[in-house]
Amino acid sequence: MHRNERQLLLRECKSLCANSITQHKWAWPFMQPVDVKGLGLHDYYEVIDKPMDFSTIKNQMEAKDGTGYKSVREICADVRLVFKNAMKYNDERSDVHVMAKTLLGKFEEKWLQFLPKVTEEEKRREEEEAEAQLDMQLAQEAAHAKMARDLGNELYEVDMHLEELREMVVQKCRKMSTEEKRKLGAALTRLSPEDLTKALEIVAQNNPGFQATAEEVDLDIDAQSETTLWRLKFFVKDALEVQGKSAASAGGRNNTTTPSNNNNNNNKRKREICDAIAKTAKKRSKKPSS
Repeated sequence: MHRNERQLLLRECKSLCANSITQHKWAWPFMQPVDVKGLGLHDYYEVIDKPMDFSTIKNQMEAKDGTGYKSVREICADVRLVFKNAMKYNDERSDVHVMAKTLLGKFEEKWLQFLPKVTEEEKRREEEEAEAQLDMQLAQEAAHAKMARDLGNELYEVDMHLEELREMVVQKCRKMSTEEKRKLGAALTRLSPEDLTKALEIVAQNNPGFQATAEEVDLDIDAQSETTLWRLKFFVKDALEVQGKSAASAGGRNNTTTPSNNNNNNNKRKREICDAIAKTAKKRSKKPSS
């Protein structure tokens, strides 16, 4: 329901109170706050927790500073409180008690007639709030999705830039010495089967004919380009550092594991590749016979 319709409902409730209750001939004791001091009601605030009267209700209904009633049920609760306070403090045989009980009964009759409109307004308000909450959620999800896309694009651009920088660094690297190649070949033999496969994939990037996943691999370190050699060096250095940290962490535990068939196959392939690297290095170092 639109705001003007809610305001109309509040005005109808105000009219209900004014015409049916406050204009009744017995309404006069409840129009203003109880004169506790003037009437000598010394125990009034001990009995009544929250005093209420129709002038206070009227001020609340007409408040323009945001402190007024937010719903019709709030008005209804305060109207009931006016009469229940009077019935609670005054003896049931007193005039004030009888007047309050009578007016409360009349109000409840009018309220039952008015209640369907209140219920309908509350239902519509709940639907509006649910719809607004859904719209807000969808807007947040759309914003998050856009943020994720933008971040993904930025990360992709950063990765591409880093790759370009890495390529520039590799291209400007000095020529690798024979001793460095020998150490690189030895370092390759210390890689895990998974890292060794990744190292062979680096070789395959600049050697289309090189089969990194073949059953038998013949890797000639001396035949590789400087770019490939330095890529391998950087990769092997990082991989061995990770392996060292993992080994140190595992060293503190005494757990015993049984190797699986898959690990056996990986280790076998690693030995075959390492043997091929060693054979190639040996061939290069052998002097021709005179």
